[in-house]
Amino acid sequence: MLKLKCHYFVICTLSFVILMSGCATIIDASKGIVGISTKALEDGRNDAIKKTFNYSYNTCYKKTKNILTNMGTYTYAKDAKKKMIAVYVSESDTTPVGVFFKEIDANNTQIEVSSPSTYAKEFIAMRIFKSLSPEEKQEPTDVPG
Repeated sequence: MLKLKCHYFVICTLSFVILMSGCATIIDASKGIVGISTKALEDGRNDAIKKTFNYSYNTCYKKTKNILTNMGTYTYAKDAKKKMIAVYVSESDTTPVGVFFKEIDANNTQIEVSSPSTYAKEFIAMRIFKSLSPEEKQEPTDVPG
């Protein structure tokens, strides 16, 4: 009986602390417990890999979403307000990576790739950036005859 009261007290105390901390904290805390928080990705944007592309925001977003799907990443969060897609590198590698979109103007969008893992950030950024960059056409070299 004493153990039950002790557990009840701990649960009530934790619930009270969470409730007094505010709604955003409750949501972030619950997401963190479940493992789907994007806070670390947002906090890491200062160190994100960035590149601007000659696409409108909508086109850039759709193309990037398709690239991520074709790569086999697992999308665990999308936030239109934050202009962000959060993925795991794969279904078995749950390293989180955030892809943020910043509309520069009607025809240019900057992509920021953020992750606590340098490897995951570089891997995802390289694949997205390579796929979105148009291939430069090489002029044939004249062979002296």
